[in-house]
Amino acid sequence: MIPDITLNNGVRMPQLGFGVFQVPDEATQRAVETALEAGYRSIDTAAVYGNERGVGRALAVAGLPREEVFVTTKLWTADLGRTAPAPALDSSLEKLGLDAVDLYLIHWPAPATDAYLDSWQALEELVAAGKTRAVGVSNFLPGHLDRVVALGGTVPAVNQIELHPALQNRETVRRNTDLGIVTEAWSPLAQGAVLTDAPVVEAARAHGVTPAQVVLRWHLGNGHVVIPKSVTPERISANLEVFGFELTAAEVAAIDALERDGRTGPHPSSFNG
Repeated sequence: MIPDITLNNGVRMPQLGFGVFQVPDEATQRAVETALEAGYRSIDTAAVYGNERGVGRALAVAGLPREEVFVTTKLWTADLGRTAPAPALDSSLEKLGLDAVDLYLIHWPAPATDAYLDSWQALEELVAAGKTRAVGVSNFLPGHLDRVVALGGTVPAVNQIELHPALQNRETVRRNTDLGIVTEAWSPLAQGAVLTDAPVVEAARAHGVTPAQVVLRWHLGNGHVVIPKSVTPERISANLEVFGFELTAAEVAAIDALERDGRTGPHPSSFNG
C-alpha cells in the first residue's frame, strides 16, 4: 500500500512513515503499536525525543520480522564530533532493542560547533560496522550539504527538513535533488497551521477527504518522504488513507502558492542545540 523510495545506496525506505516527536515515552509504545497495526512500516524517532524505549517496546510487542520495519533515529548535537557518535548509537540501539537501525541521521548541523564533518566520518564507520544500513542528515542547508559532499566519501541518503506548504524550503530541496539526496519532511502539516488555508480546504472538499490528507498527498506527489505524527488512532489511520486520490495540477499550484516562510521550528543556521 505504501510506496518505497530507493535511497542512493540502494536501500528502500517507505515514503510514508510515522513520527514520534514530542510524544512522551509512556505514550509512545501504544502510538507505535497502533501505527504498526494500521499498516505503517517506518518509524522515526531520535535520541533527544526520549522515547526510543517506547518505540523498542512497541516493536517487540508487534513481533514483525525485523526487515519489515524501517527504523530511523538521530544523533543529537551534544554527541557531535569524531568519537561520540558510536557510543551514542549504541545507546540508541540498546533502548530500541535492535542490533542496527535502518537510517541514522545527524539531527542538526549545529554550525557554531563546526563538528558535523567529523561526525559524518564517524557515521560512515557505523555503516561499515553494520550498525546502520544508511546514514543521512537533518536540518542541513545547501552549504552544509556541500561541505559534507566535498569530503569525497558517502553522500547523505536523506536530508530531513521542516517542509510543508507554508515553508517549502525550495533551495534546499533543489540541492538535495541535485546531489541525489532524498528529501524527508518533518512537521509536514505545519502543526496544523496550513489546514485551514483555502486551497487546502477546497481540495479536501472536492475529493471528499480531510485537509491533512490533502497536504500529505501534496507531499507525496512532490516525491517527499513524509512522517506525520499523531497519538489519536483515528488520525493515525486516516494519515495512511492518502493513496486513493490525486490532486489536480490546479490544486497543486494553489497549494504551492501558500509559501510564506512559515517556519515552526528553529533555523538551521543559528540553532546549536
